[in-house]
Amino acid sequence: MGTVVFLATFVNGLVILVSVKYKKLRSPLNYILVNLAIADLIVTFCGSTISFSNNINGYFTLGETVCQFEGFMVSLTGIVGLWSLAILAFERYIVICKPMGDFRFQQRHAVWGCLFTWIWSFAWTVPPLVGWCSYVPEGLRTSCGPNWYTGGTNNNSYVVAFFVSCFMTPLSLIIFSYVSLLVVLRAVAQQQKECQTTQRAEREVTRMVVAMVMAFLVCWLPYATFAMVVAVNKDIKIHPTLASMPSYFSKTATVYNPVIYVFMNKQFRNCLLTTVCCGRNPLSVDEETSSSSASGSRTDASTVSEGGGNRVTPA
Repeated sequence: MGTVVFLATFVNGLVILVSVKYKKLRSPLNYILVNLAIADLIVTFCGSTISFSNNINGYFTLGETVCQFEGFMVSLTGIVGLWSLAILAFERYIVICKPMGDFRFQQRHAVWGCLFTWIWSFAWTVPPLVGWCSYVPEGLRTSCGPNWYTGGTNNNSYVVAFFVSCFMTPLSLIIFSYVSLLVVLRAVAQQQKECQTTQRAEREVTRMVVAMVMAFLVCWLPYATFAMVVAVNKDIKIHPTLASMPSYFSKTATVYNPVIYVFMNKQFRNCLLTTVCCGRNPLSVDEETSSSSASGSRTDASTVSEGGGNRVTPA
């Protein structure tokens, strides 16, 4: 947990720093990346640090009120992160696949997308504070989360509704959006079979999409599966250490989310390297050389997506 707190604070803080520093990063399509970084930073401060402190002591030492606060904040920002990934995928689907025709993604659309993640999350994390389920210590009892354990109609109904609305729905949206995106890029690659740069670009996007979906599942599938198994079968015996693992898997997302979704974004990556290396980008020469050879595939991808400064590049 100490490692997670340190790395998550550093990488997400760096994302927010460069977003403030570089005006060119404040495009509508990057809003959701900053929203994701903010959510990850909040969950680190309000969840991972509390869990780290309690792990040192071996039990939850901060009382019921802090337990309720941690459970609420971790759930709130966790769902914001989940839906941020889903909105990010859907934005790319809209811009590249053009299901709405000549639709231009603007600032107000990005703002509404970010607002939706927080409003939706708030709607699903307040109920345990007012009687529909509750927030209790979980696993090794050094962190708090929704009550998957007690059973009963009140708790089980919330767990099932929570599972569908906050895990299955964003996961389905992510898979649908990226599969549609890959189909479009595959069609472009098929039309230009002789163009190696187009074929290479398609393979790179495919690898990154697989990485995104797998990272999402590694992070959240254990937590969702554990919650549903315990809610359905109250007689199952699970060791407290094992029961704690899904929570830790979900908290590690605060580290690799920015690595996958931000550091693999060329524009963000260049600004990050320039900031970290005190104004010099060691990869700029290599990227300038490679960009000239890949200009044909970039042009093809942009014609599929849209024109002007509203272009989406998956990597």
